[in-house]
Amino acid sequence: MSQIYFDHNATTKVDEAVLEAMLPYFREHYGNASSSHSSGLNTRRAINRAREQVARAAGAQPAQVIFTSGGSEANNLFIRGVSDSLRPSALAVSAIEHPCVLRTAQALTRKNDEKWQLHRLAVDMAGQIMTDEASKVLTGEKPAIVSVMLANNETGVIQDIASIAEIAKTQNAWIHTDAVQAFGKIPVNFMELGVHAMTLSAHKIYGPKGAAALIVDSRLPIRPLIYGGGHENGLRSGTENVPAIVGFGVACELAVSRLAESMAYTIKLRDHLERGLLEMGATVFGLGAPRLPNTCYFALPDIEGDTLVVRLDKKGFAVASGAACSSATPGKSHVLEAMNVSPVLARCAVRVSLGPDNTIEEVKAFLVATRHIVDGLRKMSALLNA
Repeated sequence: MSQIYFDHNATTKVDEAVLEAMLPYFREHYGNASSSHSSGLNTRRAINRAREQVARAAGAQPAQVIFTSGGSEANNLFIRGVSDSLRPSALAVSAIEHPCVLRTAQALTRKNDEKWQLHRLAVDMAGQIMTDEASKVLTGEKPAIVSVMLANNETGVIQDIASIAEIAKTQNAWIHTDAVQAFGKIPVNFMELGVHAMTLSAHKIYGPKGAAALIVDSRLPIRPLIYGGGHENGLRSGTENVPAIVGFGVACELAVSRLAESMAYTIKLRDHLERGLLEMGATVFGLGAPRLPNTCYFALPDIEGDTLVVRLDKKGFAVASGAACSSATPGKSHVLEAMNVSPVLARCAVRVSLGPDNTIEEVKAFLVATRHIVDGLRKMSALLNA
């Protein structure tokens, strides 16, 4: 049985055009980009071209693009790199950040005797940051560093980053947004968001794993995590992963060129999916908030999320019971906890994240399979409790 893939927020397959662009840099143009011979210069030009592609797609300048190995490294580079250049004070992150932001911030508060003070920006029951409350924290605690994701990887809820950035900057804070989930699904523009740093990742936009970027304001005080030959303007030493970087650049171009069509198509799929789930009595998290057009995070009462994921997998559907990058705490979502969702309902959470290669027929088949599984589980539960 071929599997229907409904887990695009976890990762995406590499686009054929991306793979085609990458292959020569494995086999033919394999020179070290730091070498001065023609082979090295050729790969250097390829990296520069990719840097321009990423910058153009994200509304930034090429010199602002720092290539990293992944979104987690880029987020660490911002938090740890900026904190290393400042005296310990306060930092603020949203309560629903990806673990690579939350845990990095937590680690910073335990780093030494002069501890950073961590403040979490609360969200409402729809998963949106409460701007008034955030303003009180930012103006009252005056954090030096602020990090708020543009769109949540579980719920798909989109945050008003521009407003938060405006408040943070009045307090002289350095503001960052993790745009990994948003980029390629909604318009993302570094300059318009008004942040000092922004994280992107290739494998969420049909590019390869192993390539990402931190886009930085030239004024940002930041120190490298990795020292060595001084690559990436001295901020990320190490021989560049040229094939992945080349693929990242092409994936960015494709993502922007296809964005309007992809948004319109996936939102139709998601709306059809959610209508069917609501008819089954499902709760859709973040339903009243602006969300990514491809993401549906739902719960069917009394049906364990992990159980439903396994049963759906056996029927040929790949979905997630939460964030694929958060496997250290299976069955528990800090995002739903921050939204004050009851633990009982949170255990029932399942995430479907659609892509432009999915079809309405697949969505309909998913709804049929889900109803069949749910009816079977409820009948079994009724017999056991009789």
